[in-house]
Amino acid sequence: MSETDWSPLRAPDLAAIEALAEAAFARLPDEFRALCEGVVIRVEEFPDEETLAEMGCESEFDLLGLFRGTGLAQGGGASSLATGQFPNMVWLYRRPLLDYWAEHDETLGHLVAHVLVHEIGHHVGLSDDDMAAIEAAADL
Repeated sequence: MSETDWSPLRAPDLAAIEALAEAAFARLPDEFRALCEGVVIRVEEFPDEETLAEMGCESEFDLLGLFRGTGLAQGGGASSLATGQFPNMVWLYRRPLLDYWAEHDETLGHLVAHVLVHEIGHHVGLSDDDMAAIEAAADL
């Protein structure tokens, strides 16, 4: 294995994290992706102050991702939006993801995919075991 010259490399930007999330989503099983109709996936630098307070976070680095909306188990979905209601959304937070990645022995692509599946799993109402099975089936 050759040594990588890291000197010209920069941290992945928002677009790079979005591309990783899109690639991971594309590899998910068709039946799982079908349950995500209308779910918007967004990547931001950090969660906002309101979200941090609501989630009881001590630091802006505590939250890697978040599902916001009405999950399928609660009757949510693309066809059930009321006038003025925001769509179901999955948020991925770039800086906390990069911080976690730097401290752990896994690839950034795997980490982004794991957080994405976990947050979508909240929308769908899956257990941790179900989410692990989906990740395994998608070879994430």
